[in-house]
Amino acid sequence: MARCRNLVEVPQDLAAVTTYDPHEECSPRDAELSPLAVRKIWSAVEGMYRSGLHPGIQLAIRRRGQLVMNRAIGHLRGRAAGEDATDGRLLTPQAPVCLFSASKAITAMLAHKMVEQGKLRLDDRIADYIPEYAAQGKGQTTLRQLLAHRAGIPSLPVRDVDPALLTDWDTVIRLLCASKPGSGHGQQQSYHAVTGGYITGELVRRVSGKPLAQVLRGTLADPLGCQHFSYGLAPDAQADMAHNRSTGPKLVFPLNLVAKRALGMPFEEVAPLSDEEVFLSSVIPAANIHSTAEESSRFYQMLLDGGRWNGTQVLQPQTVAEAVKPAGKIQIDRTLLVPVRFSAGFVLGESPFGLYGTRCARAYGHLGFINIVCWADPDRDISVALLNTGKSMAAESLPHLGRVLWSISHHCKPVKGERRVH
Repeated sequence: MARCRNLVEVPQDLAAVTTYDPHEECSPRDAELSPLAVRKIWSAVEGMYRSGLHPGIQLAIRRRGQLVMNRAIGHLRGRAAGEDATDGRLLTPQAPVCLFSASKAITAMLAHKMVEQGKLRLDDRIADYIPEYAAQGKGQTTLRQLLAHRAGIPSLPVRDVDPALLTDWDTVIRLLCASKPGSGHGQQQSYHAVTGGYITGELVRRVSGKPLAQVLRGTLADPLGCQHFSYGLAPDAQADMAHNRSTGPKLVFPLNLVAKRALGMPFEEVAPLSDEEVFLSSVIPAANIHSTAEESSRFYQMLLDGGRWNGTQVLQPQTVAEAVKPAGKIQIDRTLLVPVRFSAGFVLGESPFGLYGTRCARAYGHLGFINIVCWADPDRDISVALLNTGKSMAAESLPHLGRVLWSISHHCKPVKGERRVH
């Protein structure tokens, strides 16, 4: 660990960098958890933070509809050893964090809302609404295939992605419409890191007649009562946002090539780009929604409750059911090179072990840039958001994340009987 460069300075006393309001969290027993379970889960988060790879971490867990954990540890801007202390503010549960690819599931639900309103159908051809998308043999590709990463456009058709291109909506749409799909498109799964979000967003924009950011605000953010939950961040909110940082050793061959293929640009460039004004003032549907962990947990709790939140029917139950239905069997993803199963918008859980811990076959959610994980698990009656600002492929990074995910699934036992709507 000592040889690992670019680590965040971690204090001995973690209580000094931990923030939460104990009055905001319910008694663990009200959520059918023991106080020991909560301590064990938080201990796993503390272990993740002690690695020095994460400037700040937020965790929000609802169980049985009750907010049982809403905490943060670390700083808004982590300081590496030897750097000047320019901003000593702590990360709080109220600070917005970039969700990166966890944005995909939220954007997907905007498309599902258009289906609910009769403006789209999942099995409609994209070209029925975006005629220019039919070029190069893509005329039969459906919205369902796009949301399940089977549209054959996993990357932008350029040799090297200029970060400025990601903020140029019209150019990206033109490039994707003119692009040739990969072999096996429609059936073969190949994770679409940013591309699918643009086409999904363009569909929503065209059938709704509204800017995508406005649809997000009206469809989800306002009904859920979220302060943030937005593409990018307004200028007056940027001063209080968490900043992302690449930590640990620089990627070397072949991991650097795998990461670049998945992300569209070198791994180390993504974190600093996310803090730039051009990124924060743009709409990147698959990558730049900003939210707190509690707001993201709120979104997944609404899905758990059949689209209902605080007495408001945000989405119809059948809309949620269709969105989380498996798109097919688990298969090796051509981009990620790992086995994964998608629905039309979500990464699905597995058994005996998957992204969301052990025996989580009915769970659904999304991963965001290596180690952000947001999900709902109907069997455990939990909605969870684990957000952090350290982006690393260090050898110890994934085991720390795995221990947190295992701890949550292990200590939040499956509930008995039918789960109740909260």
